[in-house]
Amino acid sequence: MKKVAVTVAVLALGLAACQPKAENNAANETAVENAASNDVNAAENATAAAENELNAAGNAVENAGNASANTPANATENK
Repeated sequence: MKKVAVTVAVLALGLAACQPKAENNAANETAVENAASNDVNAAENATAAAENELNAAGNAVENAGNASANTPANATENK
């Protein structure tokens, strides 16, 4: 009977000791998930910014091309 009582007591203490760890693990897991989500958002924002910069550069090249194409025509018309 003593063995059963000691076994039950040990199991109860073991379960009680595990509970805070489980809560800490859940909190840590949530923190990791939040950090990963923040990293994904930052990467998406950086990608959008890079796309905007590429579009701006493309527009600048196109505008420069248009200006150089129009310059000889304007010079000819303004004789």
